[in-house]
Amino acid sequence: MGFWTLFEVASMPILQVLIISSLGAFMATNYLNLLHTDARKSLNKIVFVVFTPCLMFASLAETVTFEDLVAWWFMPINVALTFLFGGILGWIVVKLLKPKPHLEGLIIATCSAGNLGNILLIIIPAICTQEGSPFGDHKICSTVGLSYASYSMALGGFFIWTYTYHLVRTSSLKYKALKLAEEVSMVPNKDLDANAKTYLLEGQVEDPVTIVVPSNTYTEVDTGNDAILPQFSAGKMEEGTKSSRGNVMVVLHKLLEEVFAPPTIAAILGFVVGATMWLKNLLVGDNAPLRVIQDSVKLLGDGTLPCITLILGGNLIQGLRSARLGPVLIVVVVLVRYLFLPLIGIGVVTVAGNLGFLPSDRLYRYVLMLQFALPPAMNIGTMTQLFDVAQEECSVLFLWTYLAAGLSLTAWPIVYMWILS
Repeated sequence: MGFWTLFEVASMPILQVLIISSLGAFMATNYLNLLHTDARKSLNKIVFVVFTPCLMFASLAETVTFEDLVAWWFMPINVALTFLFGGILGWIVVKLLKPKPHLEGLIIATCSAGNLGNILLIIIPAICTQEGSPFGDHKICSTVGLSYASYSMALGGFFIWTYTYHLVRTSSLKYKALKLAEEVSMVPNKDLDANAKTYLLEGQVEDPVTIVVPSNTYTEVDTGNDAILPQFSAGKMEEGTKSSRGNVMVVLHKLLEEVFAPPTIAAILGFVVGATMWLKNLLVGDNAPLRVIQDSVKLLGDGTLPCITLILGGNLIQGLRSARLGPVLIVVVVLVRYLFLPLIGIGVVTVAGNLGFLPSDRLYRYVLMLQFALPPAMNIGTMTQLFDVAQEECSVLFLWTYLAAGLSLTAWPIVYMWILS
């Protein structure tokens, strides 16, 4: 496969994202005003609750079997490592460049969460069908490659809607806490003649002022529930113990809330149906009695990627006007995603292969390497919209990372195929 052919294949999904994003940006302008802020928020909720779960379930139920889950045991570890190393690199970027607190979660999420779904679904079958492909018969390659891509998408969705979801939610809480602190600091002092010395001299010291801080409780309407810091005294040790137990329960509740987000539940159900033959025979296949259910779910799932990309473009218009991201930060994030992570991926797959953890299938190893070289997951944009934090900065960061992905997704596949040949 020649360089320009590979460049064309690798660039197609990136061009699709940019074209649909441009349409979303045009729809969000004052000229059309179709994707205004409220419309994007409503569409995001539909994507989160309906479209994304349907896409996850339909892909897994149709392509993954129990034997596949056993044979591909290293892929979940590989995806976890992409998030681990990307998260570490993102944390280093945050510590070195010190961005605003509400941007920290976005930066770490952008560095760690790759687009493990739609880009692989486009690139892998396209490479399989090209003449001179090193992966054998194009029909077998395309079928197996789609299974790899679907499994990768499900794994990516699980980590994105747990780990990345938590990062963005935490950034939202920080952002709301800072806004609350600014509002409190701007409240004028009504007693202009009074000060701390006055109260001490006159003996008018009242009870200590309680400090109000936002709790971690998240609801769709309000994430700023208040928790009053306890006044520490010997007589309130029992209350402190109860408070600690309550905090543990809150943490467990939030963990379950994130793990059982709609996309994650759909992924689990997809795994169950795909791995259980009698359930799969009911839903999947030309003669399946309940095939209409699978077809309906798949039809809903097909709306996920266009909607996410349109919303991304709509956020971009506002982002170009108001976002404040330094060029150094953008360049460093691009280097993390397209230089450091792909090099780490080569090392991980090479070591795993030498230790005998991987099958001899070159396409499987190629997919594992490619998982380290992908642009950021587009679901990050959905999360920033859901939590109303760093939406404009996310759109600007995505614009530059996806522009750079055109070159990265051409260069690294060439290197990977050269290593595997």
